[in-house]
Amino acid sequence: MEKRVVITGIGAITPIGKDINKTWEGIEKKRCGIDNISLFDTTNFKTSLAAEVKEYNPLDYFETKQAKRLDRSSQFAIIAAREAIKDSGITKENTNYDRVGIFVSSGIAGLNTIQEQCEINFKKGNNRVSPMFIPMSIANMPAGNISIEFGFKGESMAILTACASSTHSIGEAYKSIKQGYEDVIIAGGTEASICEMGLAGFENMKALSNETNKNRASMPFDKEINVFVMGEGAGILVIEELEHAIKRKAIIYAEIIGFGATTDAYHITSPSPNGEGAEKAMIRAMKDANIKAEDIDYINAHGTSTHLNDLTETKAIKAAFKEASKTVKISSSKGNLGHLLGAAGAVEAIICIKAMQNNFIPPTINYKEKDEECDLNIVPNEPEKSKLNIVMSNSLGFGGHNASIILKKYKEN
Repeated sequence: MEKRVVITGIGAITPIGKDINKTWEGIEKKRCGIDNISLFDTTNFKTSLAAEVKEYNPLDYFETKQAKRLDRSSQFAIIAAREAIKDSGITKENTNYDRVGIFVSSGIAGLNTIQEQCEINFKKGNNRVSPMFIPMSIANMPAGNISIEFGFKGESMAILTACASSTHSIGEAYKSIKQGYEDVIIAGGTEASICEMGLAGFENMKALSNETNKNRASMPFDKEINVFVMGEGAGILVIEELEHAIKRKAIIYAEIIGFGATTDAYHITSPSPNGEGAEKAMIRAMKDANIKAEDIDYINAHGTSTHLNDLTETKAIKAAFKEASKTVKISSSKGNLGHLLGAAGAVEAIICIKAMQNNFIPPTINYKEKDEECDLNIVPNEPEKSKLNIVMSNSLGFGGHNASIILKKYKEN
């Protein structure tokens, strides 16, 4: 018999807040986390804006030795995990740590460390490269470091599907618990790729906004959209089997009821022009949840603020939802957060949970000019109060990876 799967803890560190409460306050207050890049000199770049975690000092969270041995992406993952796990109330007394998994992903993971150590190699020689280079830079280490910090010994993995990574992690965690393989899984994503190499790579493929006005740099579904804005941070969710959560009297934020994933098989960076892959991921998620399109109250769209993505996602939603696409409320959080790449889906799932809690539809901020081709029921600039019972969150990644999860307000029966 399949198990019911719920969310009992959430944690985040984002460009609009260094914890859940501050992040949600930023959503409520329509805060834009995009600003001039402070992490390095951008004089030689066309791009000057990104969504950094503001005033971040690792020594506020870690001892000096530990901080030096953790890439920024692992630091963010641990910080968000600490909040989520504390929030969940999980302890050795109420949970078997042998049945707690860690599914935490990143799109690029240790890019800061890779850049730093490559510079050392070129300038000082290979014998000066840090022995911690590999353990700090490989993409599984955010998950590994969370496991080490807390002593969780269930299945641990890092699913890499570019910007769909953390939604895949949540979805696979849901499936694993549903089938009874684990009692609890710490799931989500982290990203810290705002460095010279990250900026150069995306800029040279013409993917980044050259806008200097932070309120017109990331504007999903707007007619004047150009390309996306890099963001950083982490989102972590504690995902748990329902009976296990009830037994330990946990607070239950939401239930995961559906997950769908597909591949475009089309192009290394561009989505399939007709949106077929994303459409099928949403249809699979709805079939898994045993619901109809009209049952969904709100969609947190991938909405990257690139015309190609936003247009194909519009086509996909219209094809998957048919008549319901005319009424379902839709917004993108990337005007607030920039694009957190591999961490985007997890943070956006958390925003969906908070939206359901507060019956509050987050607005698509920075929206100015309607795009006739992206004619969905976008919630522009101002939030809407509306009863939310079932919500969907979409993530689409380079390589044609599509993932969609469906969350529901928890009810005992």
